[in-house]
Amino acid sequence: MPDDRRTVLADTAIAVLAETGIRGLTHRAVDRAAKLPPGTTSAYFRTRQALLTALVRRLVTLDQAELQEIGSRTPVPKSPEELVAGLVAFVERRLTGEGRRRSLARYACAIESVHHPELREILLPRENAARQAAQDFLAAHGIADAEDRTVTLLTCVDGLVFDRLVNGGSVSDQEIRRLVSAALR
Repeated sequence: MPDDRRTVLADTAIAVLAETGIRGLTHRAVDRAAKLPPGTTSAYFRTRQALLTALVRRLVTLDQAELQEIGSRTPVPKSPEELVAGLVAFVERRLTGEGRRRSLARYACAIESVHHPELREILLPRENAARQAAQDFLAAHGIADAEDRTVTLLTCVDGLVFDRLVNGGSVSDQEIRRLVSAALR
């Protein structure tokens, strides 16, 4: 079951990174958090960079699965209110529980990717059903450059998540409504 162990270690590394920051991400810290014998993490990921790369790959896999699931179970919003409700729910997920943990890890990895371009390649935004639903909504509402506006809208949502994560607090429907209105203009 080496693949299962790698997944457990990567998931644990995400938690360690979220809780302790990039400097706290060590093989020993992951071993302790996973309640595994010392040396287990380094047996699977020989270097810190290998551990960080595995963490980033797992983070992207989890995020993509979540976004695919959101987009697949939710039809394209028919009104700005439906889009706002979906975005508010998404932001709240990213600010609470497991979503908060992954958000903290994601932003730490994004900063780290400035010095490690191979991480940046893994973290690049990807197509997924949720992103497509937002783009389809904008196109259905007559936005000529729906693809670019989708990127702008989602970048603003990401910035809002980052701001609330760093400064505390939640996001109101009104804040999201302003972002959607700006995208529609």
